[in-house]
Amino acid sequence: MKNKTPKYDLKFKLNIQHFAAQDFPENNLQTMANLDNFREKSIDYVYRFEESLKSFQDAIGISRLMPVQSGMKIELLGKPTVDLASGDVAEGDIIPLSKVTPAVVSEKKITLKKYRKATSGEAIQTYGADQAVSYTDDALIKEVQKGIRTDLFDLVQSGEAQTNLNAANGLQGALATSWGALQTIFEDDTIKVVVFAHPMDVAQAIADKQLTLENAFGLNYYTDVTGTVVFTSTQVAQGSVYATAAENLVLAYIPAGTSDLGRQFGLTADNTGFIGMKHFLHNESLTQQTLVVSGVLMFPERLDGVVQVPLEAPEAPAEDPVV
Repeated sequence: MKNKTPKYDLKFKLNIQHFAAQDFPENNLQTMANLDNFREKSIDYVYRFEESLKSFQDAIGISRLMPVQSGMKIELLGKPTVDLASGDVAEGDIIPLSKVTPAVVSEKKITLKKYRKATSGEAIQTYGADQAVSYTDDALIKEVQKGIRTDLFDLVQSGEAQTNLNAANGLQGALATSWGALQTIFEDDTIKVVVFAHPMDVAQAIADKQLTLENAFGLNYYTDVTGTVVFTSTQVAQGSVYATAAENLVLAYIPAGTSDLGRQFGLTADNTGFIGMKHFLHNESLTQQTLVVSGVLMFPERLDGVVQVPLEAPEAPAEDPVV
């Protein structure tokens, strides 16, 4: 008896082509090149932040950059005490030691600050990716900048500034008083004077002199005829100006983007690492997210090198005598 070929009831036809070798990538694959401009977007914001901070650094005259580790304590100093030994030393004798004792007035801890923003898929659908994401990214970066400026102005107005100066008659008098006081404090150095003032205290001087204001890092400023740079901000208390030497200001920063942290999380940064940034999709919530990491602190190294000059209120006009 001959063997009969068994019959199979194939309910589903085999697609032999399914098992054939396929070419990859498939046609019309949506790739990173045409879908993901996240890195380019991050680079753009990082570059603009860096340029804005550097323009402020140049305008104010900060030449001292200090990369630090997160959690490092910054010592804010007063005038050091110098115990100067006699310089009259006989030939061949041991030269006695002089001693310099720094006066630590207070400490400021610099930490890495983290910010995150999410833009919903619905917002992107309604307004478009550029409008929904970029517009809100701009606002986020401005607030990060404002936080850095706030730290600086808080330290400048911390109460350690010299306040035993007579009230000045108008802004020009305050600038002159500031200049003279700082020349005395930093008498052994050639300094550039920097003044911080409330816009309303500067407004009249601007109107009278028809000055042209410039902008850096979100602050308006102008340079006086004496070379003094005057920055205006509503974060400075009205009624006084605060001044220091540009050489007394330090910009400390945690290299957020160029550190192990930046490499581990794929943060985009400039060469300095003032700011690290990343854009990414969060599929579980259908959002596009923006991550910003920054640790920047601007501070006056010597708090006794900050002077506060109160402004005299303008005299009220004399009233006409009653006839």
